[in-house]
Amino acid sequence: MIITLKPETPSEAADALLARILDKGLRALHMPGSDQVVLGALGEASAVAELALDTHPHVESVTPILAPYKLVSRELHPHDTVIPLGRSAIGGRDFCVIAGPCAVETPDQLRATARAVKKGGACALRAGAYKPRTSPYSFQGHGPDGLRLLSETGREFGLPVATEVMEIADVDLVAAHADIVQVGARNMQNFALLKALGRIGKPILLKRGFAARVEDLLLAAEYILAEGNDQVILCERGIRTFETATRNTLDLAAVPYIKSRTHLPVLVDPSHGTGLRDLVLPMSLAAAACGADGLLVEVHEDPARAWSDGEQSLYPAQFDTLMAKLGALLPVLGRRLA
Repeated sequence: MIITLKPETPSEAADALLARILDKGLRALHMPGSDQVVLGALGEASAVAELALDTHPHVESVTPILAPYKLVSRELHPHDTVIPLGRSAIGGRDFCVIAGPCAVETPDQLRATARAVKKGGACALRAGAYKPRTSPYSFQGHGPDGLRLLSETGREFGLPVATEVMEIADVDLVAAHADIVQVGARNMQNFALLKALGRIGKPILLKRGFAARVEDLLLAAEYILAEGNDQVILCERGIRTFETATRNTLDLAAVPYIKSRTHLPVLVDPSHGTGLRDLVLPMSLAAAACGADGLLVEVHEDPARAWSDGEQSLYPAQFDTLMAKLGALLPVLGRRLA
């Protein structure tokens, strides 16, 4: 429920209403504005209804939040959330490109790729220290050693780093090394993990699950916000359909739909979304055109020798071409490379 107070309502009256909301066992939100104060009451519908604030002398209006996701919804938070990232930001006018290899492999591989994406204009370095793989015999990542190498490389090249966490037990360790903690598609509905990430003060990159509806993604984000962390970045990375021409079906229609319903920034991952290197550039440009706030792109210094996902990783020269084309397109869209 959104409770808009009348102009010039005294602070004592607002505090009394907040206390009344809390007494009902509800979560109370206080959103003071320049002219009016807006309060929020979140929780069980029956307890919200018992507040009966429609006739309160200091209440101008009471509006139910119709979306099942409350904190994520634009109904409660109409303005876009912008998340600072190093010298850049995700959201607002900025268009942020996070790039790097699928996995942390060797120091030389990671440093060469970091140097390439830094030169190309990436705002952050991505790489997996822990790798969820379909086959138990595939490379699973270097774990803590990979985390340390990734954070050291990021500092060396002045790039914030993004990497995935897979287990609740690893949350604190990953958060200590990463500037953005990623939740992979397989863990989008690992609610215990989402709650744990809601209690850390780091941006969370939440990827859409293989078979998840948009509402499922937004409700997953609600778990993180409900624990107190509002630094959530959503990521469209393709869904499974009956189509086999591409690794996944990149659902770009979801991007403007999501942005119409939530204030959270949205990235697109065209690498996993297509699985094909030659499709990454056109789908990246399409993602920018449909309103995405940035990209998550796989780049490898030598994709032919990559330990994982080489077929969808760009060569450094291809990444340079992508960034040049984005640089030409974004001003037309009222955006700028972060």
